[in-house]
Amino acid sequence: MTPKEISQCIDRLFSKAESAPNGFDILSECVALAEMLIDKNVAYGDSALTPLTVFAHGLDAEAQILVRLDDKLSRLARGNAAGEDTIKDLLGYLILLRLARQKKHQQT
Repeated sequence: MTPKEISQCIDRLFSKAESAPNGFDILSECVALAEMLIDKNVAYGDSALTPLTVFAHGLDAEAQILVRLDDKLSRLARGNAAGEDTIKDLLGYLILLRLARQKKHQQT
């Protein structure tokens, strides 16, 4: 999406949120998730979609994201979140997984 298309999409979402019972709550959660992912992308660079693979040599971005999802799900199941928002992290990794798959599909 271009920046203009994203702006138009946000306008449509805002309009739709006004008529949905929990529309603004849903929109707020999605915006907070986008902000977290963008902040981490600034802080860590493109490490999720273009991993360095120092120790995970041979694993592509998709496989590495799946490993991270496994770790997060394990922490959630065991109740060992260590102060992090595991569910928010899971949602973020699922979005990154979609992006990795889209990127892989575009390269083929």
